[in-house]
Amino acid sequence: MRVIASAKAIKPYQSSAWRITLIFSTLVTILIVMLVLSLYRQLVIEQQNQVDKHLAAEMQRYQQLALTVNRRSFAAQIRAADPKTALIAWRNSVDMVGALTFLPENMPQLPETKDFPIFTGGPDKLHILTGGLVITRYGPVLIATRTDHLATLIEKFINAAFWAVAFTLGLTLALGYIFSKAILRRLVEYNRLSEQIEAGHYETRLPVSDSQDEFDMLARQFNLVLDTLEQNLRAVRGVTDNIAHDLRTPLSHLRIGIEQLADKPTNELADASAELLEELDHCLGTFDAMLSLTRIEEGQQTLDLQPVSLQQICQDLFEMAEVIAESRDQVLDISLENDVQINGDKYLLFQALFNLVDNAIKYSPVGASICIKQRGKHIQISDNGPGIVDEDKERVFDRLVRLDPSRHYKGTGLGLSMVKAILSRHKATISLHDNNPGLLVNIHFK
Repeated sequence: MRVIASAKAIKPYQSSAWRITLIFSTLVTILIVMLVLSLYRQLVIEQQNQVDKHLAAEMQRYQQLALTVNRRSFAAQIRAADPKTALIAWRNSVDMVGALTFLPENMPQLPETKDFPIFTGGPDKLHILTGGLVITRYGPVLIATRTDHLATLIEKFINAAFWAVAFTLGLTLALGYIFSKAILRRLVEYNRLSEQIEAGHYETRLPVSDSQDEFDMLARQFNLVLDTLEQNLRAVRGVTDNIAHDLRTPLSHLRIGIEQLADKPTNELADASAELLEELDHCLGTFDAMLSLTRIEEGQQTLDLQPVSLQQICQDLFEMAEVIAESRDQVLDISLENDVQINGDKYLLFQALFNLVDNAIKYSPVGASICIKQRGKHIQISDNGPGIVDEDKERVFDRLVRLDPSRHYKGTGLGLSMVKAILSRHKATISLHDNNPGLLVNIHFK
C-alpha cells in the first residue's frame, strides 16, 4: 500500500520555514541579550566612574579647605554645602554638622565607598547614598552622594531592554508564522497539481510567479521534467502504434501461412516455409534493431574506440555503395578534402553513414545523382530525389517512423534513429536540409 504525505496535513509550526524562524529568532534574541548586557555593563561602569570622580573631587576640596581655614570656618563651609552636589557630615566636638545627623558605622576611607540608606520626611522616604570618610586635620568628614536615582535609571533601562527583546522576538515569530503559511500555501497548490499529474493529467504545469524565487526555479525545472515526460509518453504511444502497424501484417501472414501449410502439397512446403521464415526474420530484425538502439542510446554498448580517418571511411562507403547506385542507374560522386582523424567506433560510424547513403539511393529515382563530401570534420550526403518536407525533418529520427505510408520499401523504421544515436555517442550532430531538389544531410564531428 502506498502512503502519500499531503501538504494539507502540515501545520505552519511543523514546517521547515517555522523551524528556521525559531533558530533565527533564537540567534537574534541571544545577540540582542548579549548587546543589552554589554550596554548594561558599560552603563554601570560609567556611572560608578562618575560617582568615584565626584567623590574624589569633593575629597580634595575638603582636604584643602581644612588646611586653609579654622575650625569655625570649616564648620560653616560644611553647613553651607549644597546637598544637591554632595552630602557632607562632620562630627564636631558636641554635635553633627552638615546635611546628615549621623555617621554610619564601618564607613571606609575614600576612594573606598560603601552604600547606606537614610530616611527623610519627603515623599521618597528612603534614599540610598554612596560615600566614604575623608581624614582632615579637624577629624573625619563623611562625603556621600545619592545613587538611588542611578539604580532607578538602570531599572528603567532593564525594563526597556526586556520589552525591546520581547517585541523583537514576538515580531520575528509572527512574521515567521506568516511566512510559513505563505510557503505552505504554495506547497499545497503544488501538491494539488501533482495529484492531478499522478491521476494522468500530464498537461498540468506548476505555476511560475514573477518573483523568480527558489520555488519558481523548482516549478520551472519540474515543468521541464513534465515536458520531457509528456514527450516521452507521446513517443511511447507512437512507437506502440508503429509496432502494431508494422508487425500486424507480417504476423497475420505468418498465421495464415501456418494454417495453409497443412493443405499444401509436399513439393511446395519448402518454398512456403522459406516465405514464413522471411516474415519471421523481419519481425525479429525489428526487435533486434530496437534492442540495439536502446543499448546505444543508454550507453550500454561499449564502443570499440580507435583512431578513425573520416576520409578513409567515406572512401570505403563510396566503394561499397557505388555498386548499389549503378544497379539503379544512379550516379554516386565523392569529394574529399582535409582529412581528419577522430576517436570512435569504426564499425558503428560506417553503419550510420552507410544507412544515410543507402536511404539516398533507395528513395531517389532512377538516374538520380548522389554525392558524398568530406571537408575536415564535416560530412555531407546529398541527393536530388523527392526530399523530406520541413515538418518531417525532425520526426524522421523518432523510432519506427516511416514516411512511406504504403510500406512500399521494406524496413524497420529505426534506421535514422540508429544513425542519430550512433552520432550522438560520438558527440556529432546531424541535420537535414533542402537540396532543391532533394535532401542534404549535414554531419559535423566536434
